[in-house]
Amino acid sequence: MSVASPAGSDEIAELNAIGTWTAYLDLSYPANFNSGEPHPWRSKLTTNRLSQFSPNMGMIYFRREASEASPFGLEIGAQGGYDTDGQVPATSQLAGAEVLRYLSHANVSYRAPVGNGLLLTGGLMSSFIGYESFYARDNPNYTRSWIADYSPFFLIGAGAQYRISDGLDASLFIVSDFDYLAHHNNHPKYAGQISWRIGPGWKLTQNVFAGPEQTDTAIRYWRFFSDSILQWTDDVHAIGLAYDVGTQQEASLVASVQNFWTGAALFTRWQIQGPWALAIRPELYWDPNGTLTGSIQFIRALTATVEYAIVADGWTTQLRAEYRYDNSTGRQGGFFGAGGTDGPLVSGQSTVLLAVLISLDRP
Repeated sequence: MSVASPAGSDEIAELNAIGTWTAYLDLSYPANFNSGEPHPWRSKLTTNRLSQFSPNMGMIYFRREASEASPFGLEIGAQGGYDTDGQVPATSQLAGAEVLRYLSHANVSYRAPVGNGLLLTGGLMSSFIGYESFYARDNPNYTRSWIADYSPFFLIGAGAQYRISDGLDASLFIVSDFDYLAHHNNHPKYAGQISWRIGPGWKLTQNVFAGPEQTDTAIRYWRFFSDSILQWTDDVHAIGLAYDVGTQQEASLVASVQNFWTGAALFTRWQIQGPWALAIRPELYWDPNGTLTGSIQFIRALTATVEYAIVADGWTTQLRAEYRYDNSTGRQGGFFGAGGTDGPLVSGQSTVLLAVLISLDRP
């Protein structure tokens, strides 16, 4: 979903040739019912701080989109805030990760005059895997889903996108790691997408990732990940059903253990009237080996978000109120309770969030 105002084809072509600037600020206060003391949201990678004022994201970004009339494109941007914390892995960090976390984009592109148009891109880019963006302003709900937190928000690599027909696009990229700020080995990994517009308002997208995410790069230890998305939109409604599943055999264990994880979320958004919108998202996430979340757990969550958006002269202010309930069970499941990080874990967690998202988009 874009917060920019609609533009005609001539205006879009002019903006692509000149480029556009975006400045963005994301502030929130998440009130957690388990404890009024500031504490982390266990297992969560974004909006991770509870019961405390949270400047989660500040970002400035320039984009010049490649087109037939202007074939060279560029994206460059800087970011900062608490949401970048979860992008830096605790171990096996890429050299310079603590600095690279502050880059939101750094890539160049070229639209080659091949067939229907071949778009070549290389550098640090937003990931095409997943329904939700790293930036809350572009999502139906304020907090991101569990499947979004544990799939790539960014990719470092190079590849190509080709429009096979008016309704079918395909992409293939050689990338670094699943977590873009990690470094497990020097072997390339592979990411691809097939996107099919199957009818008015309908779109089916299949994303895949394959490659070694351990020091042993033998193919039997590769990570294989699938992200499937079915979407339907009209002028006032948007519905998306996403299903993720991944597997990887552990190379460090004497006995061969085939790890597995999976999750699903139903994204719904209704533009009620004028500036008012409502979004509801039920979701499930199962990590039976603790491969991604670090804990053996099964998570169920329900999120409801009300938005009031003010748009004027390139400025967009989104005021969001959100209620979210998460339940985590399993041998290592749970969230921090009344005792905080030193107390026992509890299975349920209720959170109310108030957020202000301010964006400025300029040519």
